[in-house]
Amino acid sequence: MTAHLPRGNGKPRVGIFGLTGCAGDQLQILNCEDQLLRLADAVAIVDWEMTTSDNDRNCRLDIAFVEGVVATVHDLERLKKIRARTSFLVAIGTCAVWGGLPAMRNLIPRDLLDRERDAATARFLDTAEALPATHFVPFDLELPGCPIEREEFLTTVNSLLFGTVPELPAIPVCLECKTAENGCRVIHHQEVCCGAMTRGGCGARCPSHGVACAGCRGPVEEPNYDANITMFAGRGISWVEISARMKHFSAPAWMRVGLEGVKGHES
Repeated sequence: MTAHLPRGNGKPRVGIFGLTGCAGDQLQILNCEDQLLRLADAVAIVDWEMTTSDNDRNCRLDIAFVEGVVATVHDLERLKKIRARTSFLVAIGTCAVWGGLPAMRNLIPRDLLDRERDAATARFLDTAEALPATHFVPFDLELPGCPIEREEFLTTVNSLLFGTVPELPAIPVCLECKTAENGCRVIHHQEVCCGAMTRGGCGARCPSHGVACAGCRGPVEEPNYDANITMFAGRGISWVEISARMKHFSAPAWMRVGLEGVKGHES
């Protein structure tokens, strides 16, 4: 797959945007440190509120990066404008790709949430059900992670500059964990570890530090539900526990495909 990026004034014009979220993915880009200087030489970052107040909010963009969920009417309006401005749109972070932590509470009825919040202080909010940005407009590339991996972001930018779209890891975290020669958190510690069903690319960072995978990068494209449910059940872990853990970061996706894959497998 190729990316045909027009160039303005010798450099592709780039915008980086945040919807509702913690801004952790934008901070991760800033954490690229020395690589930022090379990035600034290669592209023209013309619209990024986190770093400057001197932004061009109307120009055409060759590449736009968006993090966060759509949780307000304003978010959706802004997202549509960004999509209309750019030739290539990239979702960065698990919130933008899968819904992240903000989407965890979608199972609570909206009318209940409206009754519980303080109407006097919250009436100015135009809140809506929190959903990933990818639910509303087409994206050309998705970079999951909570936050994204710096090297994955830099590789993506370099690939786009060369006119190609990077091939992101399709393996589960579980494989990266085995490559790192870690002891399995399920087999050896009887923990609910989401590594077998979670998209790799993080190098199995959490299991390598003695912590079970929480699924922050969202589900792998083809999780083998039957085999994993059988494996968990053999160690006294029910599919309900697995589902609850996976819904922490990818509730919309897990409710749509994940939970369907484990129905009828009660242990």
